[in-house]
Amino acid sequence: MGRTPRRVLEDVRRELTPGQRENRMVSAIEAGQAPLSALAELAAQQHRILTSDRRSLLVLAARCSDTPAGDWFSVLANGEGEALRLLDAFAVRCGLGPREMASRRARPGCQAYPSYVAWLALNGDPVGVVLALTANFATWGGYCAAVARGLRRHYGFDDADCAFFDFFAAPDPSADEVAVAVLEAAGLDAARIGTGRGYGQVLQAYELMFWNTLADLPS
Repeated sequence: MGRTPRRVLEDVRRELTPGQRENRMVSAIEAGQAPLSALAELAAQQHRILTSDRRSLLVLAARCSDTPAGDWFSVLANGEGEALRLLDAFAVRCGLGPREMASRRARPGCQAYPSYVAWLALNGDPVGVVLALTANFATWGGYCAAVARGLRRHYGFDDADCAFFDFFAAPDPSADEVAVAVLEAAGLDAARIGTGRGYGQVLQAYELMFWNTLADLPS
């Protein structure tokens, strides 16, 4: 094949970069044009996503319990739990208490992403899922960094209010090293790379759908 797992990861990440596809919600937040009601809905939909993704990652961890991938998925699940805790301050700043945030109805365009992750947890090739999720982290982290800047600059949010987004905007610098080690241990071939790339393309499409669904909400 001629490519190391590190090179494969870099190539897939570059292929999945959103490019010219416009994230209208993040652009609105950066410009200070997103209404507070849309930010509140962002918190509510994220609460659903985090709780779902945490369970999905634990399922993947159980499926891979005797391999390094199991530990990798378990660490990610713990991160989702920490993110849930940090989300509360953002939600309260947007006018939502924890109970109200949890009771908001699911919006299909926002919940397609975690639904697909749940499908991957049951049906996906775990190595392909590692590749797809790792490649998607850069996109998600970039969006979170942009949102945090916009919230501080235009909405007067403080560090506690932005902690959820800061958490994802500044991931562990060793995360790629760990993912590469997992991929090396599992083994990569052309079929698995293609599978992971396909998973990643769907995740990227649903990621953008999440944000633009929020952008299209009535003010």
